[in-house]
Amino acid sequence: IFVVGGLSGVMVAMVPFDWQVHDTYFIVAHLHYVLIGGSVFPLIGAVIYWFPKMTGRMMSERLGHISFWLTFIGFNVTFFPMHQLGLAGMPRRVYTYLPETGWGTLNLVATIGAGVLGLGILSFVVNALWSLRFGAVAESDPWKADTLEWSTTSPPPVYNFLHPPVVSSTEPLWDEGELARVAGLAADKREILITRVLDAEPDHLDVMPSPAVWPFLTALATSVMFIAMMFTPWAFPIGMTAVAIVAIGWFWPTTPRKEGEEPYDPGTPVTEAAHGH
Repeated sequence: IFVVGGLSGVMVAMVPFDWQVHDTYFIVAHLHYVLIGGSVFPLIGAVIYWFPKMTGRMMSERLGHISFWLTFIGFNVTFFPMHQLGLAGMPRRVYTYLPETGWGTLNLVATIGAGVLGLGILSFVVNALWSLRFGAVAESDPWKADTLEWSTTSPPPVYNFLHPPVVSSTEPLWDEGELARVAGLAADKREILITRVLDAEPDHLDVMPSPAVWPFLTALATSVMFIAMMFTPWAFPIGMTAVAIVAIGWFWPTTPRKEGEEPYDPGTPVTEAAHGH
């Protein structure tokens, strides 16, 4: 789909041709082949791919086939005839036309295709909603994928990894042996190993933050400040004060080192095998 949009893009890049089809339905067809082929279809594929990781449920494969073919056929039946309509001179952004133009048949075909496309998107939404409740329970890695998000449970815990994994290749889950993890971390809190910048040698342990509302409040205060600055300059000092307050709450230390707790020993073994990934 995206290649078709790219080829028609090469065509409209030629000035003599663009002179003829500019502001016609050829441009509408080109735009949607690029937009839907390059963004919407990959987004739908991404939802299906990560749906089990996000929800812990698998989407229905049968409904997936139905939604794919309805969407694929409906899209092409809708937008491919618009190339011919544009070549025949049908202007865009005009809601009506005379029957003598001869555009009626292809417009009828495109309208039917739009209905089929709508059924395809609707079946995808129904599939997602149905699978949230009744879909098959997903494994940690139902696709036998190679990236780290599939090494945790589906859905993952709020902290993602209890022990940060050690990655030595671009396909860590396909490597032979168990997935290694950082050793020597505390069992009662989330710690991460910090290494030196130049040689990646172990330096110290840092306690990871727990789930909190402060990042959301910081983003909200910043957004409100920038929007309000379009109306009054007083929004900047007031907004920065609000941002500073929520930022202080965000960065305020909440997990001090326990009394008598020894600092990290750089001589501790760095990795160990993580079982059950």
